[in-house]
Amino acid sequence: MNTKRPSTPKYNVPAVEKALDILEALAVTATPQSLADLARTLNRTSSELFRMLTVLERRAYVLRDPQSDGYSLSLRLYELAHTHSPVDQLLRAASQPMRMLADSVRESCHLSVLHRDQLLVLMQMESPEKLRLSIEVGARFEPLHATSGRLLLAMLPEDERAAILGASTAFERMSRKEQERVRLELGAIHDAGFAIASSETRAGMKDIAVPIGNPASGVTAALTIPCLLGGRDERDLHRLRLALQRCAAQITAALGLTAPGQASLRH
Repeated sequence: MNTKRPSTPKYNVPAVEKALDILEALAVTATPQSLADLARTLNRTSSELFRMLTVLERRAYVLRDPQSDGYSLSLRLYELAHTHSPVDQLLRAASQPMRMLADSVRESCHLSVLHRDQLLVLMQMESPEKLRLSIEVGARFEPLHATSGRLLLAMLPEDERAAILGASTAFERMSRKEQERVRLELGAIHDAGFAIASSETRAGMKDIAVPIGNPASGVTAALTIPCLLGGRDERDLHRLRLALQRCAAQITAALGLTAPGQASLRH
């Protein structure tokens, strides 16, 4: 059976390519470029670039200096890139799936990301039960001391993980034996694709965390359920982990990302 994917047809749109060539050429130059400068850089004639520059100027993508007639990029591209922040997109994508998850498993869940060298809680959905666990949105933690933090560290490329560990005061204070144990634990979490561990902040609690996003393009966040252990067995934890993974897959798809080949939901 031939599993080779058909190649994507290549369509040439000369006007679009010309406009992108101009924007890219201006992006890598520190000083305004004249029409002649751009023509030499792009190996095109001044006449074919002039009309394109006129349109880009009218749409405010480029600015023309009235004194030198040199062209430079405006802040229009920056404005477009920051109209919808990645955090806003993540929160919109996660809101409904997390609400459905909390309602179905009757447990609170929260969403967190690595922000510089800290774990930052972005969102929480509370359990519908009268007695429920809660975590403050905006709370920050040392990643090594949180299950979701260790999960996100484990999913980072090795160089990024090493850089964060190298800057971590908590990691620096550990003995070499403890540091090696942490590295082994992060490797095991990476291979498993999820993390389950006793809470370091409250006795009698277990945290279950799964990744949202794709490690190949950067893990976006960790989705976590903190739960009390009283009366729970491995089957309960397994059920919660599967529900978390299904929810994470929905959020990942809503973000337009392809979920990685992580631990199978059937295992």
